[in-house]
Amino acid sequence: MDGDEAMTTVVDEQTISYRDAVRDAMRLELRRNPDAFVMGEDIGPYGGIYKTTVGLHEEFGSNRVMDTPISEAGFVGLAVGAAMTGKRPIVEIMFIDFALVAADQLLNQAAKLSSMSGGAVRDALTIRTQQGVGMGTGAQHGQCLEALFAHVPGFAVALPSTPADAKGLLTSAMRSDNPVIVIEHKALYSLKAPVPEGEHIVPLGQAAVRREGT
Repeated sequence: MDGDEAMTTVVDEQTISYRDAVRDAMRLELRRNPDAFVMGEDIGPYGGIYKTTVGLHEEFGSNRVMDTPISEAGFVGLAVGAAMTGKRPIVEIMFIDFALVAADQLLNQAAKLSSMSGGAVRDALTIRTQQGVGMGTGAQHGQCLEALFAHVPGFAVALPSTPADAKGLLTSAMRSDNPVIVIEHKALYSLKAPVPEGEHIVPLGQAAVRREGT
């Protein structure tokens, strides 16, 4: 190789949808970490209303892919407690609007536990939720509330805009020792683009410069 020739790393890619990238991230993490589990409304055998969990229940069973009652305050509170004991819950809140039903559990408890305990309590909680209009589901099902969470000390917020970022940012969230909310836009689920196969990590809190400006 000539000295002027740049070294490149070849990454196998597949062209898949944003929806499939989200599912791939969760599947790989569930295989990798036995302490990880998924919970939410209709995410088990049905596969979720956005079909992001199709096949996970069949592979991992009802102890790790759990359907919950329609009670965000209850199952988010359960997830916060599970995270405090060392588990790594991945919670789907069907619409971001419904996160407000669990506002105390998220904003006053999960976001504050590490600081209040001087770092002694780990709160490795991942919240997946969806925002945006376009499905005709009503005013309480179509808000964009990322700014609310971004203003709460203790929460990291990720809004993936590409299938590759959907996989990479969700993977980072699931491996974080602090609470992260990953907000997926409903209009992006069918978007297809190249996504690295296997493990793919996009660091939280680092900007991706898509185009240089002045």
